[in-house]
Amino acid sequence: MAIGYLALVLHAHLPFVRHPESDYVLEEEWLYEAITETYIPLLRMFEGLKRDGVEFKMTMSLTPPLVSMLRDPLLQERYDAHLTKMEELAEKEILHNQHHGHLRYLSEFYAQEFHETRKVWESYNCDLVGAFKQYLDSNNLEIITCGATHGYLPLMKMYPQAVWAQIKVACEHYEENFGRPPKGIWLPECAYYNGLERMLADAGLRYFLIDGHGVLYGSPRPSFGTYAPVYTEAGIAAFGRDHESAHQVWSTQLGYPGDPEYREFYKDLGWEAEYEYIKPYIMPNGQRKNIGIKYHKITARGMGLAEKALYDPYWAREKAVEHAGNFMYNRQQQVQHLYKAMQRPPIIVCPYDAELFGHWWFEGPWFLDFLFRKSWYDQKTYAVTHLADYLRIHPKQQVCRLAQSSWGYKGFHEYWLNDTNSWIYPYLHKTAERMIELAAREPVDELEWRALNQAARELLLAQSSDWAFIMRTGTMVPYAVRRTRSHLMRFNKLYEDIKASKVDSGWLGKVEAIDNIFPNINYRIYRSM
Repeated sequence: MAIGYLALVLHAHLPFVRHPESDYVLEEEWLYEAITETYIPLLRMFEGLKRDGVEFKMTMSLTPPLVSMLRDPLLQERYDAHLTKMEELAEKEILHNQHHGHLRYLSEFYAQEFHETRKVWESYNCDLVGAFKQYLDSNNLEIITCGATHGYLPLMKMYPQAVWAQIKVACEHYEENFGRPPKGIWLPECAYYNGLERMLADAGLRYFLIDGHGVLYGSPRPSFGTYAPVYTEAGIAAFGRDHESAHQVWSTQLGYPGDPEYREFYKDLGWEAEYEYIKPYIMPNGQRKNIGIKYHKITARGMGLAEKALYDPYWAREKAVEHAGNFMYNRQQQVQHLYKAMQRPPIIVCPYDAELFGHWWFEGPWFLDFLFRKSWYDQKTYAVTHLADYLRIHPKQQVCRLAQSSWGYKGFHEYWLNDTNSWIYPYLHKTAERMIELAAREPVDELEWRALNQAARELLLAQSSDWAFIMRTGTMVPYAVRRTRSHLMRFNKLYEDIKASKVDSGWLGKVEAIDNIFPNINYRIYRSM
């Protein structure tokens, strides 16, 4: 009889990047890489577990921008073309490396991986959202939502209508795509402020995720720490992140992904192949980029990229088996210790970015696969669960007031509000004020109705926390700045045109075609609550 629970939670999110006005935009490849390296490998894992009779449960957020992109015909068509090019390159690499045994072995490995990716992609008719929904329907997967565009909610709390729009639009979008309302929400960046729980409850949500210290510094201090959910006074439950299990995976010094046997992320064929040979597979302007074919392993810590040894998927897979066993053993010890102390079954909540598994940590899906299998066959200490099932089985929990928090740097809001990105917030606040003003308006005709709805879309897209995050990390900053400015400028033109009753139908049609997220949005969501 299990004496505790393990809940794996993956947060699958990408910013809404879709550029029908251009033949090629590098940032669209964020989606293509995630499909190839994370989402399809996860589906392959689910298929294998079901085929082999392994009972598994996992919670996974699919954010509205990601769902929208995965179901967009243009992006599906472009991903298909991208995958075709990768298949072509892998086959060329087999011939190119025919006289180098190890490289030929790796080329054949990649060719087989792309072949399997193609099989999954076509078996679901290019609809990965529908694929994940199958596991929602079988109760193996609990799919939860997020903010409509991953807006950082504590930094817009002075405009409750803006926070409400992020929550309510996300819930409506979820129901449109999955045929049922969501039970839970991954708060964007796990960022919480006091009072947010009331809006979450009003939207019909039953639980949300928060970083561990948001629970630990709650009042009164929870008796069981993060090893049981707590209810807020609004009646919605909060699950806190377990830092011990997170450290084992996330730590740059001690985490599993840094093992020498695993694949080196930063040594890619796109940068290392002879230029004329690789030119058809890099950017159209001739600039090199990551391809996704990587032939080297991490090797010894501190070793330069030029000194990396060749990768071997066989030994990497064996290491993933070892690490899955280690993770399982540590959770067993943790559960046994906690059960004695708590005198009730603990739940260990392990939330991670989904893209860690496969994209950043290539062997991550193998690790999860072995962990589910080992948890099913090799131990009886804990049961693997998802959060909705746990609350159904254990509906009585302590009530407390949570502490304001996030899972970012220093656990607060600093990562999304600092000298690299603070300039955006006065503009976002002014735009929110203007949208609330527009929400009180009744459209004079169909054209103004469309303009009002598009204004709501532009505000939501400008509020994405991804742009502030990118500005802080220092990577792809010009793109993040350009996206923030473009949405704000589009909103302001719409605002001025609506106020003057002179909506430019031709321009509006172009903007609607580009920023086509949330086709059923109703701008009145921004009316005073």
